[in-house]
Amino acid sequence: MVFDGNMVWHTLTGMALFVIGFVTLQTQAHILRRIMALNIMGMGVFLVFIAIAAQSPGAVPDPVPQAMVLTGIVVAVCATGLALVLAARVQEATGKTVVSDAGAESGGENDMPETRPGDRDQPRSQREAGDR
Repeated sequence: MVFDGNMVWHTLTGMALFVIGFVTLQTQAHILRRIMALNIMGMGVFLVFIAIAAQSPGAVPDPVPQAMVLTGIVVAVCATGLALVLAARVQEATGKTVVSDAGAESGGENDMPETRPGDRDQPRSQREAGDR
């Protein structure tokens, strides 16, 4: 197994990206920052995986890890889109973009407002006006 200088740098960079994403995920409460932290962690994993696959013996690199990383990138983009839609729904329902752990400390009570059938079709301001 031959260690190329670029492979080592790519592996270390991927590991650093993963650690930065993980620390950000643990320290930030804003939903969009957490989504971005998950994306940064994923890109770090992809970079490490490609660097490890590049060290395979032979002149032609193995196409399977490259195909897996490409598939992983597509899945990550789809998951990010889903997470952004869910974040928009949470923001619409609660008016908050910050995740708080207050529910866990107060015995698991839910902050979410009570919804009625048909509320989903109305903007939040109209639902609140109807409650008054």
